[in-house]
Amino acid sequence: MNFGNLARSSHGFGASFIFTVAATKEIGRPSSDTNRSKDHLPWYSYDSVEEMRLPDDCRLVGIELTEDAIDLPSFRHPSKAAYVLGPEGGSLSPEMMAQCEFIIKIPMDYCINVAMAGAVVMYDRMRSMGRFAERPVMTGGPSEELQQHVHGKPLYSGGTRIGTRKDRPGRGEKTRN
Repeated sequence: MNFGNLARSSHGFGASFIFTVAATKEIGRPSSDTNRSKDHLPWYSYDSVEEMRLPDDCRLVGIELTEDAIDLPSFRHPSKAAYVLGPEGGSLSPEMMAQCEFIIKIPMDYCINVAMAGAVVMYDRMRSMGRFAERPVMTGGPSEELQQHVHGKPLYSGGTRIGTRKDRPGRGEKTRN
């Protein structure tokens, strides 16, 4: 059931794929995945850590409650990352942890279930990757509008200055859509 919830959250947060390593047979039919994630996301199932393959430049991030893990609120997510969680009621294996470039933790006093931990990390990733405007300073205050990133014209071409930074939109003035 937790795997189905995790698959559903992965699909909802826009994951590119999901994967399992040395998973039990019962994981093959996620009953709680009502949005049918398996029909929308590639699912890779590996028999062992050694067999596991990730896309080029994809950095493996382990989610584990260890003393030396990086607290999630202090972690800068890589732009290309795969996140791995331990089994329900267990931990990541030493072999899996050795493959991880980073180990992060949700700063709590105890473990939460796999689906919830995955959703918390995916939410943090989405929030911290700049897809939303900054939160207001005041409690409940109005949020600022997210500034659209505009690629400006080049300042130099062939060694000759052809523009100034003021010429670029987004430097103090609003652009029209």
